[in-house]
Amino acid sequence: MLALRKVAPNDPNLALLEVPEPTPGPGHVVVDVAAAGICGTDVHIMHDEYRSDPPVTLGHEVAGTIAALGDGVTGWEVGQRVVTETYYSTCGRCEHCRTGRPNLCASRRSIGSFEDGGFAPKLSTPATNLHALPDDLGFPEAALVEPLACVVRALLELNELRAGDRAVITGPGPIGLLALQVAKASGARVVVLGTAADAARLELAHRLGADGVLTVEAADGLAEATAEALGGEPDVAIECSGAEPAATLLLRLVRKAGRFVQVGLYGRPIALDFDQVCYKELRVSGSFATTPSSWHRALVLAGSGAVSLGAIVGATYPLVEWERAFEAVAARTPGKVLLVP
Repeated sequence: MLALRKVAPNDPNLALLEVPEPTPGPGHVVVDVAAAGICGTDVHIMHDEYRSDPPVTLGHEVAGTIAALGDGVTGWEVGQRVVTETYYSTCGRCEHCRTGRPNLCASRRSIGSFEDGGFAPKLSTPATNLHALPDDLGFPEAALVEPLACVVRALLELNELRAGDRAVITGPGPIGLLALQVAKASGARVVVLGTAADAARLELAHRLGADGVLTVEAADGLAEATAEALGGEPDVAIECSGAEPAATLLLRLVRKAGRFVQVGLYGRPIALDFDQVCYKELRVSGSFATTPSSWHRALVLAGSGAVSLGAIVGATYPLVEWERAFEAVAARTPGKVLLVP
């Protein structure tokens, strides 16, 4: 079968190669991949800005159908529609694993970076990672459950976003649009910020219920326009773009005694006026990937319609057109760009 692989370190070293089809080991299943989202992390891996262990098949936002069961797998059947969590293995013994935070395990190996992922027709994954899909959730939408779980982890599990909160989000990409919907479902008022190049993405944010969409080029009046749209200074600033100027801007916009939430990855060290954390007595938090509980909550949000994943599905490409797909991501195509192996 063909698979899109990071073949060696250095930038970019991606290639579509013929590899053997996986077989399920004990406790594992093989999934026929129906859709796989291109994440910013995949772009970082391509440019050697995120750790990986090449040669490895990329792709960790995966939805599909169970094709084969390994020895000892119970509770699942061939043909079931599923999504899979991303951790191929963790130590299971460290403090983080034992307290429900396997995302922080130092021995963690994830699909798409250290184990073969979903940019291929078939994927092997532990059966314990599977979640059954609601009948009315299609495969393209289901490929967005993983990024939704990341947002749930950041905004609901680590920050308890509340009704009445005034939130400002930088970055109207897929993560920012999911953060917008989770915040609105929590009862917050939300302004989404982007650049002039994000016009189509900001229009999508508007259609998804943002209380205001603004471009950062109007810097002189941005604080006033944000406060006017929210009915006051932001209580919580949510950085989803992975752009240094956005983090700098949010430290300026968020109110005193507010919260700064880092969701996007930069792929390199950045410089910030972090004295603002002291001067404003800000509470700063970051989040890394997902936990099993965040997957359960994400599926409830998607299954209930509180978050529309379908609204964020963007362009889809066959695996052989992966270069066009990555170009679409770089061009800030609205919504999530998917590969359909």
